[in-house]
Amino acid sequence: MFRRHRRLRKNSYIRDMVRETTLSPNDFIYPLFVVEGINIKKEIPSLPNNYHYSLDRLPEVISEINDAGVKGIILFGIPDYKDEIGSSAFDENGIIQKAIRKIREIDKDLFIITDVCMCEYTSHGHCGIIHDGYVDNDETLKYIGKIALSHAKAGADMIAPSDMMDGRIEEIRTTLDENGYKNVSIMAYSAKYCSAFYGPFRDAADSAPKFGDRKSYQMDPANAREAMLEIEDDIEEGADVIMVKPALAYLDILRTAKNRFDVPVAAYSVSGEYSMIKAGAKMGWIDEKAIALESLLSIKRAGADMIITYYALEASKWLK
Repeated sequence: MFRRHRRLRKNSYIRDMVRETTLSPNDFIYPLFVVEGINIKKEIPSLPNNYHYSLDRLPEVISEINDAGVKGIILFGIPDYKDEIGSSAFDENGIIQKAIRKIREIDKDLFIITDVCMCEYTSHGHCGIIHDGYVDNDETLKYIGKIALSHAKAGADMIAPSDMMDGRIEEIRTTLDENGYKNVSIMAYSAKYCSAFYGPFRDAADSAPKFGDRKSYQMDPANAREAMLEIEDDIEEGADVIMVKPALAYLDILRTAKNRFDVPVAAYSVSGEYSMIKAGAKMGWIDEKAIALESLLSIKRAGADMIITYYALEASKWLK
């Protein structure tokens, strides 16, 4: 006798009861871009409905985040000046540091994650210190630690290093602990691939490298076993949360990581994933709401405990 699986699809009530995976605003982290200046809310052309905000315009977006029911943000800063060592990244009066303090004034409970990298702050656009045309891993670690500490001092809840230097998690954990920030957690961009899906973000953050590429430190898209080694090392070094980035093209990596490791797993649904849906919807070729929610559901189903997504606010409203 064949099984009648359709009995449990008979109507919306039974489908709701047996649904294995659900989405809610609690799953989402919203990327927020902050810039120097006054009265700036400027839409990012390649990321429709996402904006550059000056500090004085943060209250309105924080209000929107709260209204949507989103509990966490990840901050990206665009500085006024750049140099070879990315000194504005660890300046106590840098754009991210000021933004953290401003957000704390507006909302003491919103969970603030800060992206720690150097590409937005260096004149060459790479994620570390350049020696002889190559990113010096160990020299870069010293600066990554300084940046993380400056964010913790400003009031960040979680540090998220995205540079992909070997040993960065140990450097950050040691630096935070030695300076009294044992309760500041770390979300490691553990399996961060050298992906073509990052294009719109590099436009938004003005972070494209001025020469070469990032293949010597970001992961080869062809490799899966290597991702597990990266994740294992980050956990051993002190990561509280690990991340797979991008999300949709790497659902296999996400599922394997979820099955193998007993820590929360984040997925970053990156700018290219978002912008392709937006572009298709603008052309009238796809149902934006249906495809966006289906994409996010697939990421959750694959194993993500939290999803960084540019759809965080829109998706939260759709789910209500």
